[in-house]
Amino acid sequence: MNETHHEPTQPEPQPETEHPHEAEPTPSPAIYVASLADYNNGRLHGAWIDAARDPDEIYADIKAMLASSHEPAAEEWAIHDYEQFGRWKVSEYDAVEQVSRIAKGIAEHGYAYSAWADVLDGGDASFDTDSFREAFLGHYDSVTEYVEQMADDLGYEAELDNLPEHLPDFYQEFGGGGRVGL
Repeated sequence: MNETHHEPTQPEPQPETEHPHEAEPTPSPAIYVASLADYNNGRLHGAWIDAARDPDEIYADIKAMLASSHEPAAEEWAIHDYEQFGRWKVSEYDAVEQVSRIAKGIAEHGYAYSAWADVLDGGDASFDTDSFREAFLGHYDSVTEYVEQMADDLGYEAELDNLPEHLPDFYQEFGGGGRVGL
């Protein structure tokens, strides 16, 4: 697995968004599926397949790859490489349905979805995008930036200006002017 068959591609940059701290490149997850009959006979025969599609489309590409094999009985296949899945690691025999679901989530939400799927580690999770949307708080360049945004979203920054003068000693200054209570 993870044999080098390609030059890795770079994700395409996303257009500017309303929240620039949430902008990140849009990945295009792909898998390299190899014919095991060819592989076992010393030949590298396979295809790079866009994984952010419905499982039926992925299976059709796998079937076409096997049909073009030099081996007459090419029926078995395995995932030998992958790209742009971020932290989530694709295994050689992962179900196409799971690979598709995670790839679609990564294509739609970026590498944050990959990290979320990696944390769930395939347990009973369905990797549905609704659960991800509920859990995702955005992309931030630093913890300070995250704390400042949360304080602003919750209205804490405005409340700090209304505190008595003797209380500011209980607040920590962060770079960029953000303050958080200790």
